[in-house]
Amino acid sequence: MTAHIPKAELHCHIEGAVSTALAQAQAEKYDVDISRLIDGDRFLWHDFTSFLAAYDQTAGLFRSEEDYALLAQTYLESIAEEGAIYSEIFVSPDHARNAGLSPDAYLNGLGEGMRRARETCGIEGRIIITCVRHFGSDQAVDVARYAASRPHALVTGFGMGGEERMGSHADFTTAFDIARDAGLGITTHAGELAGAESVRDALEHARPARIGHGVRAIEDPALVAQLADTGIVLEACPGSNVSLSIFDNFASHPFRALRDAGVKITLNSDDPPFFDTTLGKEYAVAQSAFGMSDAELVHTTRTALEAAFVDDETRQALIAKL
Repeated sequence: MTAHIPKAELHCHIEGAVSTALAQAQAEKYDVDISRLIDGDRFLWHDFTSFLAAYDQTAGLFRSEEDYALLAQTYLESIAEEGAIYSEIFVSPDHARNAGLSPDAYLNGLGEGMRRARETCGIEGRIIITCVRHFGSDQAVDVARYAASRPHALVTGFGMGGEERMGSHADFTTAFDIARDAGLGITTHAGELAGAESVRDALEHARPARIGHGVRAIEDPALVAQLADTGIVLEACPGSNVSLSIFDNFASHPFRALRDAGVKITLNSDDPPFFDTTLGKEYAVAQSAFGMSDAELVHTTRTALEAAFVDDETRQALIAKL
């Protein structure tokens, strides 16, 4: 078990972190039937398209600032119980608008939940505003400008999620430039559903400090060497990768191979209840399936903290907890 290992997470979509218990409570609050969406502690889906549909349906259960405060607080407290000392959450203003909230109200709710979790558990958190790839480059620019305005004190990064197989990062360079020029940390999804060429595309056009997933870089040895040489950090999500059949099982997952090749790589849960995982389970998988020792797991946490989008004072205080 890894409960004694301090943990840090860089890659979690907050609407995808809704526990089934919280989803059911929200469904009752708004008189929504989600019986076909849930089986025990996980959500039901069968492919990436149905996963996105389930994700959107779950996100629709959160409609007020207090709903989002409860979501953030519940999630951060849950991983703090597993030993987490730091968490970055991916948020989308597009989800806020779909819920009928202004982006400011959305962020204020999430920020309040993060403040409550810090008070109750001591866990530190930051917010990464993300655009959605399949919504197009114009909308991405709008989201980047919003992020660049620093609409909340906890907003420290900008990224892109969505359908990785559509278009190129070249279509989104303006959005990434706006966010970078504003001093935000840059991350983007690549090398998950698409192969190593997706990672190369992200490196060339988005110039990120981190890559969300990125594990299919293993398909290109020269790219692996480039990642190791440049120190680009991968936000790996093994449980998600296996659930989505990107890899058949944990034994075939390249986490260990990438780490042994000198790539900086971290452990993350992505959308935990959708993939029957938690941050604690990801660390446990690394221990049991990847053969990582306690010291190696702590080093993985250190890698995450060193790559976190936080000020140096906060970073050093977090590293001191290791």
